[in-house]
Amino acid sequence: MKTIVLAANVAWYLSNFRRNTILKLIESGFHVVLMASRDNFSNRKKIESLGCDFIAVEIDSGGKNPFKDLKTCFEFFMIYRQIKPDVVLNFTPKVNIFSTLAASLLNIPSVNNIAGLGTIFVSGGFTSIIVRTLYKISQSKASRIFFQNEEDKLLFIQQDLVPEHLAERIPGSGVDLEHFSPTSAPDDSIVRFILIGRMLYEKGIQNYVEAARSLKDIYPNTEFYLLGPLDETKPSAIKSSTIDNWVSEQAISYLGFSESVQQEIAKIDCVVLPSYYREGVPRSLLEAAAMGKPIVTTDAIGCRETVDEGINGYLCKPRNSISLTEKLELIVKMSHQERIAMGLAGRKKIEVEFDEKIVIDRYIRVINSILKNRN
Repeated sequence: MKTIVLAANVAWYLSNFRRNTILKLIESGFHVVLMASRDNFSNRKKIESLGCDFIAVEIDSGGKNPFKDLKTCFEFFMIYRQIKPDVVLNFTPKVNIFSTLAASLLNIPSVNNIAGLGTIFVSGGFTSIIVRTLYKISQSKASRIFFQNEEDKLLFIQQDLVPEHLAERIPGSGVDLEHFSPTSAPDDSIVRFILIGRMLYEKGIQNYVEAARSLKDIYPNTEFYLLGPLDETKPSAIKSSTIDNWVSEQAISYLGFSESVQQEIAKIDCVVLPSYYREGVPRSLLEAAAMGKPIVTTDAIGCRETVDEGINGYLCKPRNSISLTEKLELIVKMSHQERIAMGLAGRKKIEVEFDEKIVIDRYIRVINSILKNRN
């Protein structure tokens, strides 16, 4: 039986966002091993229930300590030397780099997934140079590199960070159309918005709060929610005290973290993500559209792929609270049935362009091709 490794920075990401990929690989006759650092949202029983194994690796996903990163690379190498996987699927930035380098030393093929570039990559400066250099060294050793949007793919090719023949665009991470099915919000005259994501400023959360303040003054029948984890270790993290202040002034309601995101989306009239972060294709928007919700996001790389303007949602200018407010006001002024119709147009877009089965099928075909060529 061939062994496939799926590696990411945290186990929660794999068990939640790659669950159907794992199950399809097992169904296809592969032995699947998950590798990630342990985290607060993962547990061994949940992972083992999928029918795969789990190996913990120490990954400092947000850190800049080179000695810790070298240790991570060495740890990947030692584990790969022991379990001898046939193919490794890498997700998340540091894993794309250090897992690939470790696997290449053992002649193990890697399939990498570059889902957005974040702020460090595009900010310039010494850290950005280091990151680009590491990408250039590591990605040339991969067997295939998947990008979630065409702009990121072209950037990597133009800057000679990846060989062009290895680069391919897939439709984001896809979305499970059965798990995220159309659900109408209550028709009770209240218009509810939600922003789902990590509590980071570059997700446009400050703009969202400012838009909420403006609209609530004019339309008291509106409600604005934030859903997502706090991570105050990151430089751009929003402090819990800041969120507490927003809540106390009744600008927004903070829902914290939830493993049942679809239950929260079901109650909502419109999902918002005014991100100016260099996204891949935001999963929260794909899930929202799959559930038949209009979406408002920025006309920016990764985000714009999810919206056909005026059909299933609206695009606003990045870092622009006035533009965001104007787009959200269009949603408020709609009738309940008009919002439902816009949301169902988004569902059709997801079915055609972003079905998770498209992504999983591509993984299986690439893995089989790699194994065939190695025999």
